[in-house]
Amino acid sequence: MTGVIAEQEPTAPAPAPRKTSRSGSRYGVLLRYLGIRLLLVVPTAWILVTVVFFLMRVVGDPISAALGGRLPPDQIEARKEAAGFNRPILTQYWDYITGLLRGDFGRSQDNRAIGEIIASYGAATLELVFWALIVAFLVGVPLGRYAARRRDKAADVGLRLFGILVYAAPVFFVGLLLKLVFAVQLGWLPVAGRASTRAELALQNVSPKTNILVIDAILYGDTGYLLDVLEHAVLPAIALGLLTAGVFLRLVRINLIQTLRSDFVDAARARGLSERVVVGRHAFRNAMIPIVTVMGMQIAMMLGGAVLTEITFEWKGLGYQLAQYLQARDFVAVQGIVAFLALMVAVMSFLVDIVVALIDPRVRF
Repeated sequence: MTGVIAEQEPTAPAPAPRKTSRSGSRYGVLLRYLGIRLLLVVPTAWILVTVVFFLMRVVGDPISAALGGRLPPDQIEARKEAAGFNRPILTQYWDYITGLLRGDFGRSQDNRAIGEIIASYGAATLELVFWALIVAFLVGVPLGRYAARRRDKAADVGLRLFGILVYAAPVFFVGLLLKLVFAVQLGWLPVAGRASTRAELALQNVSPKTNILVIDAILYGDTGYLLDVLEHAVLPAIALGLLTAGVFLRLVRINLIQTLRSDFVDAARARGLSERVVVGRHAFRNAMIPIVTVMGMQIAMMLGGAVLTEITFEWKGLGYQLAQYLQARDFVAVQGIVAFLALMVAVMSFLVDIVVALIDPRVRF
């Protein structure tokens, strides 16, 4: 039996499935997430500087607040007109915002640009916050890890009490105690300042000058000056760093305890891994993620605590200058410095979002 086979036209092969890169897709979503977060920085910064502007105007115009009672009324009015403070408040606000967009934070009473003051003294505050963060990590993270492994034992109770005390204690009080014990009674460390007078005079001639004395001492190439700068940084860094160390201690303890109850930790123990390996290699990494998450807020707290720390130790940074301008009632300078610190808080929040999104796969975009 024969049959006829109908001829069929050849069909085009089916298109091959498009291969998508899982990592590429994730990075694309990550970039969109970070773009949105970057756009949110703008309104956040705008709200912060707006609040600073109107709060400073509650006391009146800066000229009258600073020089009222010191100069005749006609001279005060002349200065107000020259500075533009006799114009409508919204006009002043517009000039203030447009000036910030140009990088102009205003001028102090001694006719110094606030931007120059920030550049000169901001490096000192940055250096202090850096050393304080190192102290916070070296103290808070190991103690939090140890407390989690000794949960509900005497060591755990004592460390939790220590964390509460260092967090609640005023920074200036801790600084005065440290000065009394280690500088006055024991004589181990300097009482105040960023460096000795001899070192500061020598480091003025460093080129290029960074205003970060540790870097300047390294560039100068003198080990004695470097040790002098480091000795002066010990007590201020401890006083400011203990504040954040208490937060790190409690965060590491709580998150490490929760992580040790996870299924993947039980699986690691079932494979016969030692408790030290389970805690150090598996549980501890996950417990560190909340530290990065709150780091931006803690740096913001350090910037606030740096004012009291710098006054206590005569650390001539941005906080020290802010206190000087407050005493002089130079509210233009105060407004400029506070606005700059507010902008730094917004930027740090964005940077923390970047770090958390990169290291924590649980973040959803």
